Parts: sequence; structure tokens; C-alpha cells
Amino acid sequence: MAESSYQFIIADDHPLFRGALRQTLEMQFPGSSIVEAGALEDVTSHLEADGEADLVLLDLTMPGMRGFSGLMYLRAQFPSVPVVIVSANEEPGAIRRCIEFGASGFIPKSRGIEVIRDAIAAVMLGNVWTPPEVDVTSQDEGADVVRRLATLTPQQVRVLMMLSEGLLNKQIAYELSVSEATVKAHVSAILQKLGVESRTQAVIAASKIEAGQWQMSADGAS
Repeated sequence: MAESSYQFIIADDHPLFRGALRQTLEMQFPGSSIVEAGALEDVTSHLEADGEADLVLLDLTMPGMRGFSGLMYLRAQFPSVPVVIVSANEEPGAIRRCIEFGASGFIPKSRGIEVIRDAIAAVMLGNVWTPPEVDVTSQDEGADVVRRLATLTPQQVRVLMMLSEGLLNKQIAYELSVSEATVKAHVSAILQKLGVESRTQAVIAASKIEAGQWQMSADGAS
């Protein structure tokens, strides 16, 4: 394959697996720039400094991810950067949720190198790749809430995560270097977008994202 100038980010907290993915990418796309990250903070720092990447290969369970919240934040903050989840979690529900939150693919770590290479090639061509046996088009009762969450801005995602940590508006304002009135406006927007009436209900939503569970019960969604 001809030399390329692609930029990849391999985000996984296991050095051996990062090394295996790096070797795969170097063989598949010679001449590419490859950055390794062991935590979500490393990914965001690189993207904030560099601004672009052609593909992020992202582990669901590395430090900073907090369930689906890390994916949701990356897609909101850097919408032009494709993200493919590479995870040991092979639950169809988790795969479906990742696609709903904007991932360009989901590659189980158990798949062989050839499958991983084919999946990455498909995504680089602009396609979405998931295990062929998993139906990612089926809908469940949580799908509408996921779509609502996907409309949050990056700052609203951060506010929602801080709400889930029990922080008060004053504390959130300090952490984000904004006014308390700005935080209140973000909270109001979050409640409106999620279709809930209280901070408590918004925190329930956030806790389920962080737990990687999205089977919204009727009382949780109301």
C-alpha cells in the first residue's frame, strides 16, 4: 500500500494491545502518524492541540471514559473526527448504543487481525462497521433518550457529568471558569433537551450513561 499521511489515535490503557494495533495500522497505512493514548484526557489534549485526526480507535473502559460519556463527549467536542470503539464488551446492546452515540464502528477485541484490518478499511472509506451478526438498527425504549443526549453541546455534556458527581452550580461555575448564571442556563437547556423536569432526573440519565447501561425504565425517563 502506498505511503499515506493519515493521522490515527490509538486510545487504550493496555500497552500491549496498543502496540498490536499500531503494528496493524503501520502495515495497513505506511507512513501514517500514530499517537498512543492511555486515558481519555490524553485523547482530548491531543485533539485540542492538533485539531484533527483521521480516526480514533477508542477503548470503552480506559481511564476517563465513564461508560458511554467519554464517547458522547468526543463526538460532541470533535464532530468531524471519526471514532471507532475497540472493546472487549461484545454485548449487542452496548454495540448498538455506541453507534447511536455517533461511533463510526465497533470492533470486538476478540476478532482476528484480518477482521480488524477490514473493519478499519471500511470505516476509512466512510462506512460504519459493526459485527455482521449484530442488528444495530433495532430500536428499544432507551433509543429516544440516547438521541436526546446526542444533542447536548460539549459544555452541556460536561455540566451533566458534573451534576452526576454531586457538584453545585457554584462549584461547576468555578470548574468551568464561567458564571453561575451560565451554568443555570446550561442546566435548563439540559433538562429541556432530555425532556425531564429536575436535576435528579438528569443525574439518573447521566448515571446510566456512565454505567454503560441504557435500558431506560419508564420512571427513569419520565
